[in-house]
Amino acid sequence: MYPTKPPSVHPFCSRSEASVLCSTLVPLTPKSRLGNDIMTAEPNIKSAHANIRASTVWTIVLGFAADPLTRWSWPDPSQYLRSMPQYINACGGRAFEHGTAYVTGGIRAAALWLPPGVQQDEETLDAIMAQSLRPEIIEDMAHLRQGMAEHHPPEPHWYLPLIAADPNWVGQGLGTLLMKYALQRCDEEGIAAYLESSNPENIPFYQRHGFRVIGEIQHGSSPPLTPMLRTAY
Repeated sequence: MYPTKPPSVHPFCSRSEASVLCSTLVPLTPKSRLGNDIMTAEPNIKSAHANIRASTVWTIVLGFAADPLTRWSWPDPSQYLRSMPQYINACGGRAFEHGTAYVTGGIRAAALWLPPGVQQDEETLDAIMAQSLRPEIIEDMAHLRQGMAEHHPPEPHWYLPLIAADPNWVGQGLGTLLMKYALQRCDEEGIAAYLESSNPENIPFYQRHGFRVIGEIQHGSSPPLTPMLRTAY
């Protein structure tokens, strides 16, 4: 998820029928976003703990400001700014508790990874959706969430619900840096990685990192969501 459009691994991550809202929201666009392969030093990446959690969340909010799915969900700017931070915390907040919320230097980009067996806060996600979505898209969203639950792999896997960069720092290779850092651990553990791309422009970026498309999720007026899986190398 980056400059003109921030990267996103899908805006509604969820692993169960009841709550399919969190997906790998990653607003990226070719080169201008996560797709740029310029690399910087790995030591610039660190785990984001409680003291920088709020700043990390706001970086992701900025990164998803032009994402097709999040803005379909909350087209009104004020509603987006109210709901998106809550959504991020419910969708990927447990990454902070497990030390798997990664940020680059200056918190210019962030990725929230959920380890195998760690679930999103589905009860809170349900409440956010009920309170903030427009009535005319509630049914479409329910179908999206159902489709997301059905595409999650049954075997243990790392899940990337959110990855994004501050649009002011797009094009610096930060998305590539974050992906390589996390995927190295997936490979060392021999465990698959899964995400849903909420922006078709980001699919080539994920494919360059070994992800393959395993379906498409779309209903009614919604933008498409693309579930993607990567086996460990």
